[in-house]
Amino acid sequence: MGSPPALMPLSLPDQAWQHSTIRQALRGREMGAVLRFVQHHTGASQTRLSMAIGMTQPRVNEIINGRREVNRLDVFERIADGLSMPDAARQILGLAAKRRALGGVAFDLAAWPEIVRVYESQDAAATEIQRAARSAGELDVLAVRGLGLLGLNSSLLRPHLDRDGDAPPRLRVLLLDPDSSAVAHRAAEIGESAESLAGGIRLAEARLRELAADGGVEVYRYRTLPVWRVIRIGPVLYVGAFDAGWEGHESATYKLVRTPSGPLWAGFRRLFDAMVEDSIRII
Repeated sequence: MGSPPALMPLSLPDQAWQHSTIRQALRGREMGAVLRFVQHHTGASQTRLSMAIGMTQPRVNEIINGRREVNRLDVFERIADGLSMPDAARQILGLAAKRRALGGVAFDLAAWPEIVRVYESQDAAATEIQRAARSAGELDVLAVRGLGLLGLNSSLLRPHLDRDGDAPPRLRVLLLDPDSSAVAHRAAEIGESAESLAGGIRLAEARLRELAADGGVEVYRYRTLPVWRVIRIGPVLYVGAFDAGWEGHESATYKLVRTPSGPLWAGFRRLFDAMVEDSIRII
């Protein structure tokens, strides 16, 4: 028996997707809990759910009652579309944000000549970023805890800072102050405990102290709620955003180059330098 065609998707208020229960279910890909939550907030029957997400009612019943798990990416996508998940919820689930059309074009790069490429996530840009880091003379990083960038041996940039005896690049790193009130706010946004987030920041700082033994490393603590994730490698910027429900590396990543009159590259450089001036240097 084939799947029923999907009808009009179900829709929850945006604030419902911010509830800790649904965010925990999305993070664990527990689709039975997700469907039960949607039923509770919409009053939808299993039949209505099945028509929204393109499944049979018996299959929906099995998922809701824990007798069947969802493992296939296309099924996660179908459920996300059928439930009208906002981008923050999709990204917690591990899916890409939906591309919203603007005048028939998802993103008009010609309107912003500084943005030479848009990557779906930081992972999609990783090979290019690592290649550039191997020869760069200067690196700036604005992050929250930085473990995935510099704090672990397998992180994005750390393995590529070893120049086989050559002078390492000058490295400036801005990390969120683990003692600031912003830690609890940010931790709540991503469904993590404040203690865990603060511990991750301190671990990254400890690992950066090891890099500092070779010189050229500056590490600062800022105290404001994080908004932008920035990697500057020489003259090129890679920029993503922090928001409720996803980490910065999960955001779309924009590659920016300097142009004669473009405001973005200059603005992000100015932002980074201003944050350095207003932060506390710890290394």
